[in-house]
Amino acid sequence: MLPPELNPRSFRPYISTTTTPSPSSYGTPTYTTTPSPSPSSFRSSTDRSINSKSRFYPANFTHNYRIALALIPCAAFLVDLGGAFVIAALTIGLMVAYVLDLIELKSGSFMAVWFSLLSAQVAFFFSSSVISDFNSIALGVIAGLLCAFTNFLIGVWASLQFKFIQIEYPAIVVALEKVLFACVPIIASSIFTWAAVSAVGMVNSGYYLMVFCCVFYWLFSIPRVSSFKTREKGGYHGGEIPEDSYILGELESCLHTLVLVFLPLMFHVASHYAVMFSSWGSVCDLFLLFFIPFLFQLYASTRGALWWVTKNDHQVRSIRVVNGAIALVVVVICLEVRVVFHAFGRYIQVPAPLNYFLVTTTMLGGAAAAGAYGVGMVSDAASSFIFTALAVVVSAAGAIVVGFPILLIFKSGTLSGYEKKKFVPLPSVAGFYLARFFTKKSLSSYFAFVLLGSLMVTWFVMHNYWDLNIWMAGMSLKSFCKLIVGCVILAMTIPGLAVMPSKYQYLAEIGLIIHALLLCNIENHFFSYSNVYYYGFDDDVMYPSYMVVMTTFVGLAIVRRLSVDNRIGSKAVWVLTCLYCSKLAMLVMASNSVLWVSAVLLLAVTPPVLLYKERSRTASKMKPWQGYAHAVVIALSVWFFRETIFEALQWWNGRPPSDGLLLGSCILLIGLACIPIVSLHFSHVMAAKRCLVLVIAAGTLFILLQPPIPLSSTYHSDLIKAARQSADDLSIYGFMGSKPTWPSWLLIVAILLTLAAVTSVIPIKYIVELRTAYSIAMGITIGIYISLEYFLQATVLHVLIIVTMVCTSVFVVFTHFPSTSSTKLLPWVFAMLVALFPVTYLLEGQVRINKGILLVESGEAVEEENKLATLLAIEGARTSLLGLYAAIFMLIALEVKFELASLMRDKLIERGGPRHSHSVQTSSASVPPRLRFMQQRRASSVSTFTIKRMTAEGAWMPAVGNVATVMSFAICLILNVNLTGGSNRAIFFLAPILLLLNQDADFVAGFGDKQRYFPVTVVISGYLVFTALYSIWEDVWLGNSGWGLEIGGADWFFAVKNLALLVLTFPGHILFNRFVWTYSKQADSTPLLSIPLNLPSVILTDVIQVRILALLGVIYSLAQTLISRQQYISGLKYI
Repeated sequence: MLPPELNPRSFRPYISTTTTPSPSSYGTPTYTTTPSPSPSSFRSSTDRSINSKSRFYPANFTHNYRIALALIPCAAFLVDLGGAFVIAALTIGLMVAYVLDLIELKSGSFMAVWFSLLSAQVAFFFSSSVISDFNSIALGVIAGLLCAFTNFLIGVWASLQFKFIQIEYPAIVVALEKVLFACVPIIASSIFTWAAVSAVGMVNSGYYLMVFCCVFYWLFSIPRVSSFKTREKGGYHGGEIPEDSYILGELESCLHTLVLVFLPLMFHVASHYAVMFSSWGSVCDLFLLFFIPFLFQLYASTRGALWWVTKNDHQVRSIRVVNGAIALVVVVICLEVRVVFHAFGRYIQVPAPLNYFLVTTTMLGGAAAAGAYGVGMVSDAASSFIFTALAVVVSAAGAIVVGFPILLIFKSGTLSGYEKKKFVPLPSVAGFYLARFFTKKSLSSYFAFVLLGSLMVTWFVMHNYWDLNIWMAGMSLKSFCKLIVGCVILAMTIPGLAVMPSKYQYLAEIGLIIHALLLCNIENHFFSYSNVYYYGFDDDVMYPSYMVVMTTFVGLAIVRRLSVDNRIGSKAVWVLTCLYCSKLAMLVMASNSVLWVSAVLLLAVTPPVLLYKERSRTASKMKPWQGYAHAVVIALSVWFFRETIFEALQWWNGRPPSDGLLLGSCILLIGLACIPIVSLHFSHVMAAKRCLVLVIAAGTLFILLQPPIPLSSTYHSDLIKAARQSADDLSIYGFMGSKPTWPSWLLIVAILLTLAAVTSVIPIKYIVELRTAYSIAMGITIGIYISLEYFLQATVLHVLIIVTMVCTSVFVVFTHFPSTSSTKLLPWVFAMLVALFPVTYLLEGQVRINKGILLVESGEAVEEENKLATLLAIEGARTSLLGLYAAIFMLIALEVKFELASLMRDKLIERGGPRHSHSVQTSSASVPPRLRFMQQRRASSVSTFTIKRMTAEGAWMPAVGNVATVMSFAICLILNVNLTGGSNRAIFFLAPILLLLNQDADFVAGFGDKQRYFPVTVVISGYLVFTALYSIWEDVWLGNSGWGLEIGGADWFFAVKNLALLVLTFPGHILFNRFVWTYSKQADSTPLLSIPLNLPSVILTDVIQVRILALLGVIYSLAQTLISRQQYISGLKYI
């Protein structure tokens, strides 16, 4: 049977063929339902609808979340198998695809995605050991093909995200969607089973595959409507969707059914054929692996899974009932053998063969009653009587099996000297009341069943466990029995409370919360305490991890269902969600208190998400005082549970964390926990966003820098003190000396001040004096930090470094926020900065050399080692200075580039005239009142400072930016030579610095926006040509003593050959650099003709630079051709 929205009109006779708008609501007609005129009209409308074809409709792929649930874990598993080479191939390919997508080359991006997947697959085959890990070559080949097909499906999924494919190739898009839904369930089930077997072993692999097949069958094989098909308005009546709108056809649905039913069984037979008939339990595995999926298929037929078999609802119901009865009998009997008698045989108090009969009666009768009630067969008096009798018999048989007395004797008084006794069949009475509740919907009957069932559960626990005097996980067995009995009684009581009237809703909420608390306490003792004391010493796990996961998700599912049915309120949902989710923390860290700490933290963090959802969206959902209160609660919760955070950090690092790391983790956790408050309820308050950014930044800085914190300002608990004073640290790690870390406070303060200025917490934008003080303070702070951190011994340089950082800070701040006089002073500040560079560089070495000379003149002997150490220190310090000045000049170049771009944008806005003035007035009116004074002060101080004056007086900016760019690039090249010996790969990372060049009238005349990539490509080509020539000269002149023909040495043939191959790479580079300068379309195929010239250089050269030049020439030619073609297509579209 199909879902209601997919049912054809003939199966929904309650929908009328005519609609009558209600006169009470104008513009929003209401529709009335009228009886169907005749079955023939339904038949004719259905035939007409089915014969109609759904047309293609370009739209977003609406099933992304289903595909993501299946393919993303598969991709992660394959990447883990492939290793670093696969990650590198994917990263590079996807970066290229992203860049091509940014420059509007959609077809190139599409090809780059597929090329990256192909490269990753090739890298996977060469880097992974998938094929060799299997003992059989056939299994290895199958595994390799499975991985390749998974990669192909990922590419198909990625292809559906490109809109141009939907427009240009609509038939292919529909086919790709069908391929995904047809293949993903089979492939994903196999990959998931592979991962599960790799983690937990092969023993129950058939059951793993069965579970995954059922899950993905439900996600993909239930009839789904295509994302790219739509029905014609008015072409279908009654909301019917034709069959050709389904993604899967009859053949694919049939194939999925066969896979669901037979694949787990076949996999189990293939992997366990040696022990397949070794015991009755193994034989039952065969039946279970076939009939459980078969039962699931019959249940899925209630959602339309068997639409391809027949569309007659009566026939589908007959198939479901008959086949379900047979499958249920087989499954119940197999579960008796495989589970009941195997795992719970000690609790069966009846001897054979009567035990088999009674257990079968209990399980089969209970399953039959539940199945009959589930399919709606209990609907009249006769079926209700049979259902009640079956419940009574099942209850009595179950009580006999576990040894519960079927007749309880109660003394009620005396009669003529004899006691009067009553024999009450307690289990049968409990079964009768439960059946009466289902048939009569009587709450009193259900609570009577709860009372009687509680007595039976209590008797069972006391009869089997109460007399055992043992301790488990830090608690006596009797205490566990009390908790378990209370948990079971609450579990039986809550369904009755949930169906009570809404005024008693609080009873169900209280019961659910108490049940969740009991369950958390039980699992915390069973799982956490056993992991703390016995983890790794015993193969038998007291409480497995999957039980924690299963109870968590079952609890969340029940909570969600009760919330959807309005059985519980939002506050109960909030508390229950936090309690169930906190159990997952036990899987991450072995600690006795992690569950309760996680629960409290979740209760403090989640109210903004779970408690304010039902309020209006037109105003703030949370009042300001509530936001402050929640933030304070979060902060207090994090601080009070810092011991658990300390344990988590100690578990992660392997040793006790420092005070700075602990404090930073607490601050960062507070900031992250406050994100829902700001993003959901105060997204319109900029002050809240700024404070949140500062808090998160402060926590991150404390974690990264770990500044020293005085012990007097920290509160250490006994646990933290004991961990810090451990005597094992010195013996394990030894004595670890460290330099003073207090300068890190300066860096933290500087970064936080920068963020405060950027987010306008400090209003330097409006007050010139504050701007000056801020820039000088920033420069002094950063200068002192750099001096003490990297140039500790060179005391004389500290003043120069501080002055350098002050000049840099003043230049950057006043370039970004100029004043009336800053445009005249900033060129001099930059000139002073440039002059300080050589002075500081030369003074660093001279000071240390003079210090050594003074030591010699004073009579102290300076050993050769000390001289060498001094020279190395000078070289290291100078290298650090080069890095510092390279960063400074790059920062200045970036700032100038940004300001010039802003100037151009402002000039374009200024040309807009009245529209611009109107927008300015509007923006001024929107300024908050408390900032109007600052804005007026700024307006008065810079009233004559206009864009035209900035353009006239700031003509130095392009020249300064170009000088800073060239100096930064030159210093980086020097660092490349000093640190890497002149690496060829470094030029590809350094050349993009030249993108910061600007057009000016002095140095780079004629340089415009079109030519911005020309310096990059020219520098790359020129650098590689120069290094190639130098490498050839070095091998020829320095590798040998002469030009003689020596065996194994470089000679004139080596030089001539490589020089000729180098010259062959010139045409491709010349053509591409000319193209980058002019950016004009190439009508001919000249770039492609240069590709063959580069092939000999790739194959025959002995110099790596020549080979890189040849490969770049091939890439340049292909890129030039592709860009020219894209320009041609864009021109045609424009025409």
